[in-house]
Amino acid sequence: MNAPNTPTAPLEGLRVLDLATLFAGPLAATLLGDFGAEVVKVEHPRRPDPSRGHGPAKDGIGLWWKLLGRNKRTMTLDLSSPGGREVLLELAAGADVVVENFRPGTLERWGLGWDQLSAVNPRLVLARVTAFGQFGPYAHRPGFGTLAEAMSGFAAVTGEPDGPPTLPPFGLADSIAALATAYAVMAALSGRERTGRGQVVDLAIIEPILTVLGPQPLWYDQLGYVQPRTGNRSRNNAPRNTYRTSDGHWVAVSTSAQSVAERVMRLVGRPELIDEPWFAAGTTRAEHADELDEAVGHWIARRTRDEAVSAFEKAEAAIAPVHDVRDVMEDPQYRALDSVTEVDDPELGPLRMQNVLFRLSETPGAIRWTGRPHGADTEEILTELGFVPSRIAALRAEGAL
Repeated sequence: MNAPNTPTAPLEGLRVLDLATLFAGPLAATLLGDFGAEVVKVEHPRRPDPSRGHGPAKDGIGLWWKLLGRNKRTMTLDLSSPGGREVLLELAAGADVVVENFRPGTLERWGLGWDQLSAVNPRLVLARVTAFGQFGPYAHRPGFGTLAEAMSGFAAVTGEPDGPPTLPPFGLADSIAALATAYAVMAALSGRERTGRGQVVDLAIIEPILTVLGPQPLWYDQLGYVQPRTGNRSRNNAPRNTYRTSDGHWVAVSTSAQSVAERVMRLVGRPELIDEPWFAAGTTRAEHADELDEAVGHWIARRTRDEAVSAFEKAEAAIAPVHDVRDVMEDPQYRALDSVTEVDDPELGPLRMQNVLFRLSETPGAIRWTGRPHGADTEEILTELGFVPSRIAALRAEGAL
C-alpha cells in the first residue's frame, strides 16, 4: 500500500489543469500528480474523457480511468461556453501548467489561446500535445498514437521479415509522448525560474517515438540504410531472440555485450564459436544468427524455464522469462520493487495498479487516490476559487458545468 502524500512531495504546490483526453496529455498530468502536483481534471459536462469507457469495466466502472485519473480532482466545464471560458481563465490565473490536446486553433476559437491565457498568468506553462504539432501540413488532421506508430518507422521495423508491419496492441506512442511531455513541462518550469515567464510546449506525438527508435535517420542519411523487419532478431548483435523451453514457456536472450555473448556460448556447449573471426563483433555475429540461434535454442529446448533462467543467472548471462500479466503480478523482482501496488478505491475496494514511475530517496511520489467519478470535485474547486452558490447555480443553468 502506498503511503499518503507528504509535505516533502517534490512537486507539491504545483498546480496543473488537465484539459486533455486519450491518452498522452492525461498521462503526462498523471505523472506530475504522482509526485505531488495538484492536478485538476477538466472534462466536458456531457462528454467525459473517453478513457472512462475504454477497455474492461467492473460494475459498470471503467478500470483504465482508475489508473489514468489517479491523483486528480475532477470537475466539469464546457470550455466552448461563455461561462466555461470565464471559469477556465480564473483557474488558469492561479495555475502553473495547463495540458491540452485539442486540434490546433480550437482553444483560440474559444477565446482561450496562449494570448488570453498568458495575459491572465504570464508565468503559465501551456503544454499542447497533438498528433502532428501546432503547424505544418498535417497539423489540423485528427490523429492518435496509432498514426505515430505507423509514421515514425516503428511499425515498419516491427514484425517478422515476411509478415506485415506490426502495430503494438497498446498505446505505445501516447505513453512515450506522455513521458516526453512531463519532461518538457519540467524543463519549461525550470526555465521560468530564470526568466520569470511561462511558455508554450508544442509536443507532436509523432516525434518522441521517432527519437526512441534510435539512429535510423542518421543511418539513412549517411549510408542510405533502411532498417528491415527482423522479427525478434537484431542486426546489431546475436544471439538475440525468444526461445521455447521444454515446459512450453518462452525466454528472451540478449547479447548486446561481447562478454555476455561469450558466456552464453560457453554455457550452451559451443565455446568453439567464440574463436571464429566473425564472433568478435555484434554486427558480424548477427550475420550468423541462424547458427547461433540453433545452438542456443537447442540447449534451451531441453530445459524448463526455471532451469534455463537459473543456469543463465549462474553464468552471468542475460535472460528473462517472457511474462504475461499473470506472471508480472507474481514476479519476485516486481514484488520487491512494489512495481504493482495495492490502492484502496471508494467504488471498487482494493485495486492493484502500476506504482509511481521511479523511487526518490528523499521526496518520494505516491498514489494518493484512484480515478474519481466524473465531476466529483466541481463544486469544491469552484468554492475554493471564491465562487458563491448562486454563481455556481447560474453556470449549471447555462450548461457550462
